[in-house]
Amino acid sequence: MSENGGDAVNATAVDNTAKDQSPPQDEPVNQDDGEEVDSQENTAHIPVPSRTIRDLFNPPRNIAAIRQRLFDVAEKIELRKDEFDLYWPYVDNVWVRQHRAGADKTGLYKTDYYACRLQRPTYTPKATDKPRPEGTPTRKKQIREGGKCHMKLKVIRYDGGYQSVIINQLGDKTQHLHDLDQLDKIKRTTVLMEIARSEVMNGYMPASVYTVMSEDEAKLAASGGQHLNRNDVRNASQVWRQQHKQELRVHEGYKYDHGNGIVRQDGAMSLSQRIINSEVVDPTLAYYAELPSNTLRFPEEHRPFLDPYLPQNMAPISEDGLPHVTLTYATSMDSSLSLAPGIQTILSGPHSKAMTHYLRSKHDAILVGVRTALADDPALNCRLEGAGGYGGLGWEGQPRPVVIDPRARWLLTPQTRVIRTVSEGKGRGPWIIIAPGFAMDPNRIEMLKYYGGKYLGLTDFDKRWRLRWEAILRALAAEGIRSVMIEGGGMVVNELLRPEHSNLVSSVIVTVAPTYLGQGGVTISPALSLNADGRPQPALRFKDVTWQSFGEDAVMCGRIPQVEIPVAPPQSMAPVTIAPPPPPPPPPPPQARPVSFFNSSVDAQNGFQPRLPPSS
Repeated sequence: MSENGGDAVNATAVDNTAKDQSPPQDEPVNQDDGEEVDSQENTAHIPVPSRTIRDLFNPPRNIAAIRQRLFDVAEKIELRKDEFDLYWPYVDNVWVRQHRAGADKTGLYKTDYYACRLQRPTYTPKATDKPRPEGTPTRKKQIREGGKCHMKLKVIRYDGGYQSVIINQLGDKTQHLHDLDQLDKIKRTTVLMEIARSEVMNGYMPASVYTVMSEDEAKLAASGGQHLNRNDVRNASQVWRQQHKQELRVHEGYKYDHGNGIVRQDGAMSLSQRIINSEVVDPTLAYYAELPSNTLRFPEEHRPFLDPYLPQNMAPISEDGLPHVTLTYATSMDSSLSLAPGIQTILSGPHSKAMTHYLRSKHDAILVGVRTALADDPALNCRLEGAGGYGGLGWEGQPRPVVIDPRARWLLTPQTRVIRTVSEGKGRGPWIIIAPGFAMDPNRIEMLKYYGGKYLGLTDFDKRWRLRWEAILRALAAEGIRSVMIEGGGMVVNELLRPEHSNLVSSVIVTVAPTYLGQGGVTISPALSLNADGRPQPALRFKDVTWQSFGEDAVMCGRIPQVEIPVAPPQSMAPVTIAPPPPPPPPPPPQARPVSFFNSSVDAQNGFQPRLPPSS
């Protein structure tokens, strides 16, 4: 007898429920560790399944690859809450929740602990079973070998300025001792069981439901159903069928064939094809329709030009503790970034703008100065198709925004563009690098933390009382940032083009727009360089240079030559005549009180007392 067969029905394809419940030869086998589905009549309300047969024939995009990732958890996986709710039921046959640790003191973080299903002890059926209600068949049970895998997970849910679920491995067992197919054979997913139950609740026979679910084998296997059988459909709908003593039918276009069970009628179209044809929008086109309207696409054929200058996937932090640094900016023909300080100026064309977002997707962080943040109110995210929030999973491909703001001038609010981007699940919370000495308002700290960002205080200054770039980059590396894309503005770029910073920048990518902005703009021009004779010389010439056109713009990729900073020779050890000390200098004139860089009204309200670093 085939798996489809076994239900005695007539040519009208009507199934008597009582007959369907009589003990047939292939009585249901429990697939889950000997745990019984209570088959006694239950008058409790049965919730309507959240998934239907359409979810099987039009599954989530790349569901097979996502199931494999959620099975392996080879690295930390961060999903939006709606993505977790969508994908986790496809692997709940693998992971069993052990216990819930509860929420932290803020109530924003909730932690669950999961273990592989095969960690549970081996189940052996008992010789005697508990008494069954009259008329209810005794279910056969299957021996399931346990104690075979000890892989565990820690799942942290965050419900703050955005909603996310972080999935991490727990313990020293980093791999399963079996494959995903083994668990698909042992236990069916919630998705498959809900689909089966929903079809039976629509009035279709379990055997007919199994037939239509099995017709598209590729999609069934992608959802973990390659081992689905008719008994699974019966088990999924058993309680409902006991409560609803009604006649069940086969699907339209199918019939009962003696010896073969439920089969498709000659010339009839399969249910899966009918459902796909009935969709108003083609599933492939529907994917693109769901993308945000400002999604960018960067052609594959242009990427090999850029890739040699970009960080390699999962590249470790260098031996000197510094991340890969890509310095990139767009400039006019007269080397200007903007028409004037504080004025946002669009230079890049659509092709080079898409290229910029491709560069962002290849870096862990994107860094700008506070003047750029104040002038442009940037989103500092990646809008490339395939990045998180733009068709990608979680926040993959989204860089961490980093803003150099020594005096904490950037006042973030929920309406700030970068914060709105976080709330929409299209970017990460920013990190703000500040200098010490300012009494930060706790509300500002908590607000930034609520949206996934934080303030990083540094105390390493150069001789001009500016934060040292090496200290900034080392601090980011200590936070796990392996690559940084520095986009400006002008002060930041000019600073990093100085000879003493040549060892910090790994590559430079410059977009040149075919336009002149005119005098008075923010320009890129390194400080004047002198040779040994004191004569002017070129400040910098890149090496390993390549050029390519992107639309109307020209893009240059190159590297900065390493410059050895001369070290002053040691002083001679000849005797030194000690001159009398000079007279003390006159006292300095009184200085004006330092100007607060905070908003004055906010300062007064929150009691800010800015404290500048002590003078040397």
